[in-house]
Amino acid sequence: MAAEIHSRPQSSRPVLLSKVEGHQDVVSAALLIPKEDGVITASEDRTIRVWLKRDSGQYWPSIYHTMSSPCSAMAYHHDSRRIFVGQDNGAIMEFHISEDFNKMNFVKTYPAHQNRVSAITFCLTSEWVISTGHDKCISWMCTRSGSMLGRHYFTSWASCLQYDHETRHAFVGDYSGQITLLKLEQNTCSIITTLKGHEGSITSLWWDPVQRLLFSGASDHSIIMWDIGGRKGRTLLLQGHHDKVQAICYIQLTRQLVSCSADGGIAVWNMDISREEAPQWLESDSCQKCEQPFFWNIKQMWDTKTLGLRQHHCRKCGQAVCGKCSTKRSSYPIMGFEFQVRVCDSCFESIKDEDRTSLATFHEGKHNISHMSMDISRGLMVTCGSDRIVKIWDMTPVVGCSLATGFSSR
Repeated sequence: MAAEIHSRPQSSRPVLLSKVEGHQDVVSAALLIPKEDGVITASEDRTIRVWLKRDSGQYWPSIYHTMSSPCSAMAYHHDSRRIFVGQDNGAIMEFHISEDFNKMNFVKTYPAHQNRVSAITFCLTSEWVISTGHDKCISWMCTRSGSMLGRHYFTSWASCLQYDHETRHAFVGDYSGQITLLKLEQNTCSIITTLKGHEGSITSLWWDPVQRLLFSGASDHSIIMWDIGGRKGRTLLLQGHHDKVQAICYIQLTRQLVSCSADGGIAVWNMDISREEAPQWLESDSCQKCEQPFFWNIKQMWDTKTLGLRQHHCRKCGQAVCGKCSTKRSSYPIMGFEFQVRVCDSCFESIKDEDRTSLATFHEGKHNISHMSMDISRGLMVTCGSDRIVKIWDMTPVVGCSLATGFSSR
């Protein structure tokens, strides 16, 4: 009798809706226009373009504007249709887009930085445009007068920015791997705290003002969730990408984090569970399991007539262990380890099969991703990168609910 073959059901994944092509260089930023079938893109080819979906289903540029310098960052405020474009020369230019998205009028230029602009945010209530740049500073300028209100300098390039409009707190990530929390005033600012946890430069930040959570992505391939509102200094580590994390977006209503990496990886993390905090790595001169000396422990090596061993750390308990006492590898998603990491042999025995169940889904964007933006209300995502291609995705199959119908369960 012939064997009956049952095809395995396809797991849910992002649906590619459209590709937008036409830029001649890296697309540095792309934003979906709320309530419209349109995308705004900024590129190193010095152009700002507004793409509208035509009856044919294709996106065609309704606005094509050439700038004096490569475009490096962008912010768009839909209610006022104001767009702010950061450039490689340090300037930010403001435009106003017409209601039919067919015309873009120049408003003013802001001399915000001395070097490439890395991130911009616009606050309508205070009429401030806040930005970071490769001149190692954050600046905030008045959009009414166009004048500089304040600047603060860091020791490294400022790479990314998030801003709490209600409290005027700014989060700035930099190339040293540090995040600085600042309170901005009219003409001055004060440093509240600095956050250190990444081993690589900070590439992306996301601030959720409702739960008061800060998410940071870095070139060390990891994401850290900082519980700012909890005041306990709690941090959660998420490791599942195999390249630098380029963009993150937290969906507060579904408690999910969407992240994209440079190799095209798209991850959706379930944050609606009680996760465990990764332990601090312990320091010791000898293995905390078998007590054999590490190679720098000259005295114990001499006393016991043994060769020193290399030090490792168990990712689950944090103990300093030798290779013989940590021969196993395991994933441990509840602590953020989605792929296999080193654990000591006793911790390996304590991990049950159900503990290895993934708490994230991973998908392939199939292009280099250097920037991502989401329209959460419609469940849409746009990605872009150095391959000059812009992709528009339907994310509702993977975010666990239908966003457009009031977040009902699928």
